[in-house]
Amino acid sequence: MAKSKSVFFCQQCGYESAKWMGQCPACREWNTFTEEPVVIATGSGAKSRVRTGQAPVPKSISEISGEEAPRITTGIGEFDRVLGGGAVPGSLILVGGDPGIGKSTLLLQTCRNLAASGRKVLYISGEESLTQIRLRAERLGDFNDHLKLLCETDLTAIEECIASVKPECVIIDSIQTMCSADVTSSPGSVSQVRESTNILLRIAKSMDITVFIVGHVTKEGTVAGPRVLEHMVDTVLYFEGDRHASYRVLRGVKNRFGSTNEIGVFEMSGGGLIEVTNASAYMLEGRPEGASGSVVVCSMEGTRPILLEIQALITRTSFGMPRRQAAGADYNRVNLLMAVLERRTGLKLSDCDAYVNLTGGIRIQEPALDLGMAMAIASGFKNRPVDPHTVVFGEVGLSGEVRSVSQAEARVREAARLGFDTCIIPLSNAEKLRGIKDIKLIGVSSLDECIPLIG
Repeated sequence: MAKSKSVFFCQQCGYESAKWMGQCPACREWNTFTEEPVVIATGSGAKSRVRTGQAPVPKSISEISGEEAPRITTGIGEFDRVLGGGAVPGSLILVGGDPGIGKSTLLLQTCRNLAASGRKVLYISGEESLTQIRLRAERLGDFNDHLKLLCETDLTAIEECIASVKPECVIIDSIQTMCSADVTSSPGSVSQVRESTNILLRIAKSMDITVFIVGHVTKEGTVAGPRVLEHMVDTVLYFEGDRHASYRVLRGVKNRFGSTNEIGVFEMSGGGLIEVTNASAYMLEGRPEGASGSVVVCSMEGTRPILLEIQALITRTSFGMPRRQAAGADYNRVNLLMAVLERRTGLKLSDCDAYVNLTGGIRIQEPALDLGMAMAIASGFKNRPVDPHTVVFGEVGLSGEVRSVSQAEARVREAARLGFDTCIIPLSNAEKLRGIKDIKLIGVSSLDECIPLIG
């Protein structure tokens, strides 16, 4: 016998409550509780369950093989880089991103490459019809019969189909459209998303199948549904970029089988996504030379150095309260650096509007960008350009000191590879890189030493 009742779930973290609350006690978010019906089993069966058969026996760690299963390469080098060398069999991979950013296109291209290599692939869509998927696939190239398509949202039917087809890779588009008959709430609810992910996780582990699931994102840029969703999967990838621009960035924020914070850069074209192997040159394309407030910096994304341009526009304010705006950079960090510049170098920035932009639309919050951002602000204030053949990186403290950063050698070599002849870096890093002769290194220990280098 089963009886139903209603409980309240937090849409952000999945916290469960018997009554509605304005603020979630777990994640501290406001107005996130929604009411959902649940079914509770009653009777003697719910009180005790008799286990039959032999109890599970744990194994010692020495009895377990440490050899990693061969990875499944997707045929897309940038995608494989973010995954850590390819997809691991039996893993559950979540791909999130804004609507229309290219998530389905990326996975459909992956399906084409896997099918071309002779692997069985099953593409399950809960949002599009078979005809719509076929029309989109025709724009991406030729597909063979190793790719199977299915339009279904019932997980019971999906599990039966997977058991009969026995594919090596499954794509679920999207997790918010899937539903389980054991949960009475509507698709996309906290209960359904959590239960659907749990079923797909069991399928991936028990059948040794790689499962990609597409997840919609909220207006804050996080995957819609409970936060436990990201904890359950093995890998979380975010597809970022401006819908009106041609580039796309695939960022790994969680990976149990590789490094995190790796990125892959793509360009959207009429025939699908194209890999951008030289991301630094792509990000610096069209950079103005001789303009004030423009500084080239080097950021590390995982093991990959990428050169970017920081632009700063500083003008006297026309209002009582100066306006500060940051695109791609941390807004609070911009305010902090302006305060340090005014206090430690004497630049009168308190009555100035400041607009800081990380070109290309990419979002980075690495501390190594501090020195480049500070020099861009000072350059915009003085209206004097920084040498366009110079790369700057380093962390700035509240005392105006320039602190060392990690992987400095990789950053310097990337700058030299792209033809830059000077690097302004922390003094402690410069002392360790004296053996590099391809590029001139200028070591600085404070912001006071950087200001004379402008113009």
